[in-house]
Amino acid sequence: MRRAPRLRRVLDHVGLTKPAKSDAPGVDRRGDYGVSVAKLHDRERDAGPLTADENRRLLRIKLFGATGSVLLLIGSLATGQIPVLQNPVAGMRVLSLPSRMWSTALTLSIGGTIMLVVAWLLLGRFAVGRFGVEVLHGRSPERRMTRAQADRTLLVWIAPIIVAPPLLSKDVYSYLAQSAIAYHGMDPYKVSPLRGLGVENVLTRSVPNLWRDTPAPYGPFFLWIGKGITAVTGDSITAAIFLHRVVALIGLALIVWALPRLARRCGVSPVAALWLGAMNPLVILHLVGGIHNESLMLGMMLVGLELAFRAVYGTESLRLEGRPLPSRAGWLLLAGTAVVALSALVKVTSILALGFLGIALARRWGATLPSLRGAPVRQWWSRSRTTVYTLTASAALMAVVLLVVMLLVALVSGLGFGWLSTTSTGAIVRSWMSLPTLASVTTGRLGIYLGLGDQTQALLDVVRPLGELVAAIFVIRWMLAALAGRLHPLGALGVSMATVVVFFPFVQAWYLLWAVIPLAAWATRPWFRISTIAVTAIIAIVVMPTSSNTSGVVLAQGLLAGVIMVAVMTALFFEDWPWRRLRRRRSADADGDRTVSGT
Repeated sequence: MRRAPRLRRVLDHVGLTKPAKSDAPGVDRRGDYGVSVAKLHDRERDAGPLTADENRRLLRIKLFGATGSVLLLIGSLATGQIPVLQNPVAGMRVLSLPSRMWSTALTLSIGGTIMLVVAWLLLGRFAVGRFGVEVLHGRSPERRMTRAQADRTLLVWIAPIIVAPPLLSKDVYSYLAQSAIAYHGMDPYKVSPLRGLGVENVLTRSVPNLWRDTPAPYGPFFLWIGKGITAVTGDSITAAIFLHRVVALIGLALIVWALPRLARRCGVSPVAALWLGAMNPLVILHLVGGIHNESLMLGMMLVGLELAFRAVYGTESLRLEGRPLPSRAGWLLLAGTAVVALSALVKVTSILALGFLGIALARRWGATLPSLRGAPVRQWWSRSRTTVYTLTASAALMAVVLLVVMLLVALVSGLGFGWLSTTSTGAIVRSWMSLPTLASVTTGRLGIYLGLGDQTQALLDVVRPLGELVAAIFVIRWMLAALAGRLHPLGALGVSMATVVVFFPFVQAWYLLWAVIPLAAWATRPWFRISTIAVTAIIAIVVMPTSSNTSGVVLAQGLLAGVIMVAVMTALFFEDWPWRRLRRRRSADADGDRTVSGT
């Protein structure tokens, strides 16, 4: 008996059922695609500037976070991912001191990280409002910091990180080795650092053992950039790391440029989007500190979407009147699409953005989800023909632009298409943050405990593809929700990215930013913001700068000392000490004297 309603829902979703008698004539039903997810978004109203007292508190928070970054910089001289060879501070009396006091350096790194996270949380009051008053109830605050204040705060917080060694990850050394392989005329998608450069090579020595004998999983556009860096720096690790960090900073600059504009397009506060997206501690610690190519991928993806959305949602025709050539808006659409395609040649995940950009374009051309549903079978094609044609045309345009960009990059870089077969290289990592991997590993360990043998790899081979299939089904659902007009394509992209992260075979801490940064410009409701703030703060602190040689006792000591240090620094920065009251009194007296003299 239960099969009939389920079959009815399936037929309704594909548009093969008759409209209900309760439906008014000519009214299409959009179904339930994205009903719950759409509740994550609400438009925000503008807010006024901060008061003088709030500006003083903002300054303290800015300096508190900057102090945390400086402490993190000092600690990273020992706890950072220092190269095996060519350590630039080795032998320096002062700069090499943290490496001779590893426990102290660990305390500074942990304490600095916590201070940065606490500063970000405190700054949230001036971006999204007070937790118990505005955030919890989904209200817009009366006052916010300005865009300039947010930009300056971010700049001050990342300044010490720019000159720090790589933080929390050695991926940058894989970038260097794979770029050197490409520079020397070998194929990084077939030749590993171990086989291409040799085990004694200065670059290979710093690549983690896990990645020494694996091909590159990154797109050809990113390795082409790395190839150029290698041409400039040669075997100089310090110079190459600095230039790769410059690339990461360019990606961050692109995010800072595009995110507020996309937020305003969606009716969201640009400052709130910047605070949750670009100023996120995971961005500072992992994209800037860890020098991950997600910075460039996300930056180019967002810039491309903003450029394309200007054309799609503008009033200008995309073609010249009476001629089959693009207008100015049409060229802008093509340029934005090409930039998104280039971002997928940094890391393939952002190719999802082309799908949602295609949905936005198809809607402009007249595609609607309701026309695909609720019609009798005999009328289905007559009602759905326009939607099918426009979806096909939009998809074809996205595919052609992607193909052209891929061909040009493959030709100019000389790297070909080998990257298409190595994108799953990271699957050798068994990350606890991946739901399919966590379920497989946990079940495998339970099987070992019960005496059933180690079946972990067999479980991974089954559960991971199932997870990818589930993710694909959900992504299609979010595409239909965007086609129905219930979700903005940017919001649907962010939700799809979150779905991919949940079911991805391998997940790292910074992968969360795939979803957080796009959603920061669209999702405003309490459930999203509270959960994102909590997960960000926890992950930023939990992922510590430790190594396999760090004992539990040393880690516990460093954590305890770091917490005590943060408590002391918090009291110094935010307690109303007598000298602060005296300074305020003198300032008030001076203002009063000036007022009297002026009258």
